[in-house]
Amino acid sequence: MIQPSLSPAASVALQTPLQWLRRVSWLEGVTLLLLLGVAVPLKRLAGWPQGVSVLGPVHGTAFLLYLGMVLWVTAGPQWTFSERLQLLVASLVPFGAWMLGGLFRRKAHEFACAKGDGHSARSTID
Repeated sequence: MIQPSLSPAASVALQTPLQWLRRVSWLEGVTLLLLLGVAVPLKRLAGWPQGVSVLGPVHGTAFLLYLGMVLWVTAGPQWTFSERLQLLVASLVPFGAWMLGGLFRRKAHEFACAKGDGHSARSTID
C-alpha cells in the first residue's frame, strides 16, 4: 500500500520532543568536537584564533539550546533524576551525544508502549 508523503513542514511538525532532543544533542556534540578538535588546535598550533572566535559562539548557542531542550523535554514524571543527569553530563564530554543512544532508544520504546503503539523504539527515534 502506498502511503502519501508528507510535506517537509508537516514532517517536521510531527516529530516528537524526544526526536528534537536527539537532534539537538547531536548538534551540540558536533559543535563541541569541531571546537575542541579543529578550532582550538588551529589557535594553539597555527596561531589562527578566528576559528575559536566563530565556533565558540556557535557551540555556546547549541549548548544553551540543548540545555533548554533537556529541561523542557524531561519536565514530566516519566524521566528519572539519573536520566536527566546523564543528559546533562553527556553535554560536557566529547562524544557524549553519541553515548546517549541507548537512553534515547529506551525512552522512545517506553513512550511507544505507554501510548499503546506497536512500533519498535528504532522506528520511533531514528
